Amino acid sequence: MDTKVINAEGGIGKEKLMQDLRVVVSDAEELLRATAGQAGEKVSAARERIQGNLTAAKEHLASAQEAVTAKARKAAKATDEYVHENPWKAIGIAAGISLVVGMLVARGR
Repeated sequence: MDTKVINAEGGIGKEKLMQDLRVVVSDAEELLRATAGQAGEKVSAARERIQGNLTAAKEHLASAQEAVTAKARKAAKATDEYVHENPWKAIGIAAGISLVVGMLVARGR
């Protein structure tokens, strides 16, 4: 069963894409290790090309992860500031969300 995390814009979430990229990188590294004993000019050229692509993919993955982490920190800080500046509004919003979730759960039974 293929489960995907869909973000608010209807696309696949960055976290899911990063997880998928990690799996691909891991599989490619395993394939490179498994074919290490293979000889031949074409195999060597393919291994070098794959190794270069893996290095680039790892760099892109690291920068994407840094960007997601920075965004999460920024969102958490903004939320924290909002709650400290508007505690009663935050309580009201939390109560409203709890009410909606409770109604949905009760409806599903």
